[in-house]
Amino acid sequence: MLEIKNLSKSFENIKALDSVSLSIAKGEFFGLLGPNGAGKTTLMNLIIGFLKADSGSILFDNEEVKYGDPAIKNRIGYVPQDIALYQELTALQNLKIFGSFYKMSKKDLTDNIHEALELVQLSDRKNSAVKEFSGGMKRRLNLAASILHRPDVLLCDEPTVGVDPQSRNAIFEMLQKLNREGITIIYTTHYMEEAERLCDRLAIIDNGRIIANGTLMELLKILDRKATIKIQKTRESMELLEQLNNVAEINELDYKYELILNNDNQTYTELFSYFESINLSPDLVEINRASLEDVFLYMTGRRIRD
Repeated sequence: MLEIKNLSKSFENIKALDSVSLSIAKGEFFGLLGPNGAGKTTLMNLIIGFLKADSGSILFDNEEVKYGDPAIKNRIGYVPQDIALYQELTALQNLKIFGSFYKMSKKDLTDNIHEALELVQLSDRKNSAVKEFSGGMKRRLNLAASILHRPDVLLCDEPTVGVDPQSRNAIFEMLQKLNREGITIIYTTHYMEEAERLCDRLAIIDNGRIIANGTLMELLKILDRKATIKIQKTRESMELLEQLNNVAEINELDYKYELILNNDNQTYTELFSYFESINLSPDLVEINRASLEDVFLYMTGRRIRD
């Protein structure tokens, strides 16, 4: 459905995107992951035709997306990173304004607004001013405004920033429902747990370049290990670092040490026996399956939120 080929974009001396290529199939829930400033929002703005690329192309159903082409707006919905609502107006008034940007009959717009409010669970607050809404409610109304014209593709640029866990889960459920109904979703985030939960395929972008692309399982294979071993930073564990170096390479994180075992064939039983022999409390040890954040750390040498 969407083909991005060798796309580049610079702002003065800053290379925001550097020869980015991606292929996104119809009906996919595709995750675009990376730290702030990696190029995610720039790519979104190029897809919707808000920015003009320096080079490369974007094909939508084999037709090239032109800069400023109004036709693409009828097929793509966009949930921006920043709240884009009129604070003094009601939810209903906001949706009527945003819906007026598209060619719909009055009846279709009324029906679509009703369905969108139902989806985002704001029907009972449709006559309330947006300024009275919580952050999560505003995020949900932003989502409602993006789907009034029944788009084929929905771009979500970090739609859960600053919302509480309950609202975040509600947004997840709404997006999954839209995806089941056939809408292709492209989802940017720097929260790896969100991407693992939602996305069929993922691409990691850093410094304007795609550094990895595939399913979750394909990306995890990059690590050549199925689990990570971390030890809480305490006075006790700090005093045992020299002895821990006998069995593993140690990466120092903010609040923990990550162990990369020298012997990949060492069993956890043997490892915990060693911890016991050096008087390291097992309560300080965590063993978790490898994650996307581990992939990012392995490939770039820094954490996803840096």
